[in-house]
Amino acid sequence: MNKTVLITGSTSGIGLGIAQQFAKEGYNIMFHGLEANGQAIANDIAKTHHIKVGFSNANLLQPEAIEHLVTKTIDTFGSLHVLVNNAGIQFVSPIEDFPNHKYENIIAINMNAAFYASKAAWKQMKIQNFGRIINISSVHGLRASEFKSAYVTAKHGVIGMTKVLALEGAEFNITCNAICPGYVKTPLVEGQIKDQAKAHSMTEDEVVEKVMLKKQAVKQFVSIEAIADMAILLAKDSSTTITGTSFALDGGWSAQ
Repeated sequence: MNKTVLITGSTSGIGLGIAQQFAKEGYNIMFHGLEANGQAIANDIAKTHHIKVGFSNANLLQPEAIEHLVTKTIDTFGSLHVLVNNAGIQFVSPIEDFPNHKYENIIAINMNAAFYASKAAWKQMKIQNFGRIINISSVHGLRASEFKSAYVTAKHGVIGMTKVLALEGAEFNITCNAICPGYVKTPLVEGQIKDQAKAHSMTEDEVVEKVMLKKQAVKQFVSIEAIADMAILLAKDSSTTITGTSFALDGGWSAQ
């Protein structure tokens, strides 16, 4: 029987890259995202890799919708072995100007959704005596940057939650780990580069060098493939003793 993975935010960016890697490994996948063509994206990957897929555009601001997403996954595939809490949003602002609703939404999607999804998946994982929860945090779960109060708060919170779930899951063969990437060149980041170039009167190359990758020792964007490969490792049967850990894929940023 193929194992099942649910990946939030998996119809674009990092989540899509992780999904493609799990598809290559033969996992059945519940896709989730807000792209209008999300079902088509899922179907294309299913056809290429001969796996079963599902798709949901559940609103992660709503705990009931998250619970339904997990239930739908279990009902569709009869199992849920791996949960990847990947979906996230960002907003940058000095704290005195930070809109309250933006703060609340970032906390809700980047942190609270990981809690509600993990909680909903827990019973099934205990029944299976197998579960792998992989939280996509950030280097900003390990280090802070100015003007990102909501994002840094949420990503630090995810790492704390990761440790608690690792302790609670140990006797049931449920592991929980966090992956903490530096900057990844997704469409979202490409948009940020353009915005920063205008805001700072820089070229896009200058933004990459002097703003985005300034804190990294390795002056390269983190590849989606590296993140996906780490997720596959953490999902393996043999990774039972790898739990409660945060893996920095950040070009040496957090080493400083």
